[in-house]
Amino acid sequence: MPKRTNPLLRIAGRGVAALALSAALAVLAGAQAAAPAAGTTITPNYKDADLTQIIQAVSEVTGKNFIVDPRVNAKVTMLSATPMSPDAFYQAFLSVLQVYGYVAVPAGNVIKIIPNIDAREYPSGDLPRTVSATSDQLVTQIITVKNINAAQLVPLLRPLIPQYGQLAAYPGGNMLIISDRASNVDRIMRIVHRMDRESNEPFEIIRLHNASADNVVRTIDQLTQGAAAQGAPAVHVVADERTNSVLLSGDQATRLRMRALILSLDTPLKAGGDTRVRYLRYADADKLAKQLRAQAAAAEQATAGAKGAPTGAGGGASYGHDVTIWADEPTNALVITAPPRTMKSLMDVIDKLDIRRAQVKVRAIIVEIDVTKSSDLGVQWIIDGVNSGTLAGVSNLPTTNGVSIVNLAAAAATGNYAALSGAALGTGASFAIGRYNKYSGTNFAALLQALRSDGSSNIISTPSVITMNNEQAEVKVTQEVPIITGSYATTTQSVNGTTSPFQTTQLQEVGTILKVTPHINQGSIVQLKISQEDSSPGAVLAGTNQISLNKRAIKTTVLIQNRGIVVLGGLISDTVNENEDRIPFLGRIPLIGALFRARNGSHEKRELLVFIQPTILRDPDALEATTRQQYQHVREEQMRLHGGKVMLLPGEHQPVIPRIGPGPQPTPPAQPAPSPTPASPTPASPASAPAGGPP
Repeated sequence: MPKRTNPLLRIAGRGVAALALSAALAVLAGAQAAAPAAGTTITPNYKDADLTQIIQAVSEVTGKNFIVDPRVNAKVTMLSATPMSPDAFYQAFLSVLQVYGYVAVPAGNVIKIIPNIDAREYPSGDLPRTVSATSDQLVTQIITVKNINAAQLVPLLRPLIPQYGQLAAYPGGNMLIISDRASNVDRIMRIVHRMDRESNEPFEIIRLHNASADNVVRTIDQLTQGAAAQGAPAVHVVADERTNSVLLSGDQATRLRMRALILSLDTPLKAGGDTRVRYLRYADADKLAKQLRAQAAAAEQATAGAKGAPTGAGGGASYGHDVTIWADEPTNALVITAPPRTMKSLMDVIDKLDIRRAQVKVRAIIVEIDVTKSSDLGVQWIIDGVNSGTLAGVSNLPTTNGVSIVNLAAAAATGNYAALSGAALGTGASFAIGRYNKYSGTNFAALLQALRSDGSSNIISTPSVITMNNEQAEVKVTQEVPIITGSYATTTQSVNGTTSPFQTTQLQEVGTILKVTPHINQGSIVQLKISQEDSSPGAVLAGTNQISLNKRAIKTTVLIQNRGIVVLGGLISDTVNENEDRIPFLGRIPLIGALFRARNGSHEKRELLVFIQPTILRDPDALEATTRQQYQHVREEQMRLHGGKVMLLPGEHQPVIPRIGPGPQPTPPAQPAPSPTPASPTPASPASAPAGGPP
């Protein structure tokens, strides 16, 4: 069954231009004028139809005359499912021209079809009373702007105008001239109407109490110049010198921002003028003044270099004329004279530097364990077979205690019994046997010595110090030991050539020295620069009257967690020595060879380790708790000493440091009491002092 079409016009497919033309002629056959008959509808459908054929069909349907530019050429596809009137058909035709880059320009009774690029050279629908929001007809319209600057709207609206359109501003009348298709012109007019709103707000007067109205207005003008150039809502700011007031007019939201800015500027300086006295709470005024002077000089020189300003004769900025900073040490205050901008910058720096720094308690733990074992066993012989009274040693084997049988025999022969004391015999067990008669017979003597010694020592030293962050601290617990550095002799001629010997000495510090510099990193990590030294007097050097010094030192940098303990280093040694002295041949004889040899051995084991523990004290409460703990510990140790009483002096008590806390200190009772129990009472408890002892 064939598809039904509109009896007025139905165009579909290719090669149907003649059908469209005949249908259009049939519609217009009963009309005398070019206008279509009332109630006529068209349902156009084209597929790859030549544009000139569509122009011919539109001319027949609407009765309009067209002049087509030779450059107009296109294949058009236009589909419609609903009927439309001739006027609607013509508007659809204008849309087709816009899609393919052409425009219809009215010129009297003729409409010219030309490319878009030439549209601005031909007159269009000038100043229509109403501009259609749906028409693609080329129109020219003038928009009068009342409240904002028309020239400022041109760069904002230009992206909304096609290349063939025209947009310009007329500053004299504050107007916009626009030439474009009617639909786009209508959109631009609606945009301008919404932007061109009049402010009905009254003038606003802000009285200033501290700042100058002229200076404030000058500052605001500099601030708003850039905003006004970018098309921001204009606000008029005027200064009234007589009343020192600022007058505002303009958009309400902008006036609110300006009012807040003006009130912020109308604030008094704390010290008045350009000179201020800043009292420091934690920082050192003298040190900080030097740094601030360098900061101000560098900032002024950088500003002068950026602006191309000339520098002083010395090649630097003219520092000293506008900025002066000096420190008052008795009050720990800074006196600063500077322009307001520089003053604010300096005060910001001071606020960041004048803060309470955290403190660090550093405790070193030095542990030394020394275990020594030694053993000696030896036999010495002496014989005299010529009755001469002269003793000849057969074996005088050395022993560790330095006892010699020859010396002992000589002392006995001469009757020097003082030389036969216990000191001469040395330590250990000594057994002697022999015969001595200088007038007859053979004399002999034998000395057997045996010694076993064990020794051990356990030394713990815990120096501690509290210092501020990034500040070096040093604690010394030492004694000065004289060390002989040289000797010489002088001869005095006036006293019969008497020679006077002299010795030069130097005092050497011996003890525990701890130097530490803490640096608190982000979080609770502490970096410590440590120099630890522990020394003590040693043994007397053999053959001299000088002593040796035992010295242990560590210098390092470590990272430690707060309240953590880390080992810095140390020494672990284990030494074994064995010696045997014997008479050749005789000392190797089985069994009796032990009578002709001496043996000794020693074993020494030493462990020395150094530990470190930092504790961060960030606030006064932490510092007070640490101090109270140590204070109470010392106080309790004093009270435990002999139960708080003085031995052999009834009624007298050991001196005790006062108790921490408010209130009067009670008087201790007259009669002493038993010693306190080993349990440590709490610091705040009255039972912290033993009964009968000091409070």
